[in-house]
Amino acid sequence: MSKIWINGAFVESSKAKVSVYDHGLLYGDGCFEGIRIYNGKIFKLRSHLKRMFDSAQAIRLQPGYSIDELDEIVRETVKVNEQLDGYIRLVFTRGTGTLGLNPFLCPKATVFIIVENIKLYPNDMYEDGMSIIVANRPRIHPECLDPQVKSLNYLNNILAKIEAIDAGVLEALMLNCDGEVSECTGDNIFIIKKGIITTPPISAGILNGITRKYVMEVVAPALGHVVEERTVLLQEVMDADEIFLTGTAAEVIGVSHIGERVIGCGKVGNLTAQLEGEFRRRVANDAPED
Repeated sequence: MSKIWINGAFVESSKAKVSVYDHGLLYGDGCFEGIRIYNGKIFKLRSHLKRMFDSAQAIRLQPGYSIDELDEIVRETVKVNEQLDGYIRLVFTRGTGTLGLNPFLCPKATVFIIVENIKLYPNDMYEDGMSIIVANRPRIHPECLDPQVKSLNYLNNILAKIEAIDAGVLEALMLNCDGEVSECTGDNIFIIKKGIITTPPISAGILNGITRKYVMEVVAPALGHVVEERTVLLQEVMDADEIFLTGTAAEVIGVSHIGERVIGCGKVGNLTAQLEGEFRRRVANDAPED
């Protein structure tokens, strides 16, 4: 049984509790990060913590800990759970308050850390590719909720995820309110056409994923490629030679079909396979923690 760090103490997972009056539960008032552990190294921990604190600042939530303190606490939680490879979920909630919306009636944030194994997609999908759909539900407009805030309110994504599950697949591509390609419910998207790798820009209403950035700045250049950020239209996705998704849990995974549409050869494309292999090699040998 895993041990959860919550509000300054380790407890057995079965005894880890959050109040029913916690605004994270009542209103989705909080933020989170998902972080990977590879061979004992915590992948891009500092980048995740920076983004976490940026999210907290954006919603005016004071976690009660500094980045340096949480860096040590996350590492200690991994050590206590003896986890060499796995997944970390770091969560800030507004804390216990009233049944009203006023967040400033919550005197103290709730902070907890879960360390577990994770397996988002079956192994065969990393060889054969995964099927996705295009969700009918658009991505929420950035002016309504900034996608750079990785908030606990994931209902927009979840409703699109339900569309995917109803269609018998595991992921859905979401368009923004202007009909442009945004991101998937839990992953960023890249397309490849004639050897050129392209991904939607931040302005398309996407989360600037940590894995997305690592692929753009490290993995692709290592293979001699530059990733282009620009507006992407749905027809370009449908006509792509290859498509792949990136995310903390997903890593790098190729897409074989969008609905009934076959992408490329209907399996993971050659360049996608190279990118996936380079990513796995790097994180397995010496995952960067900055």
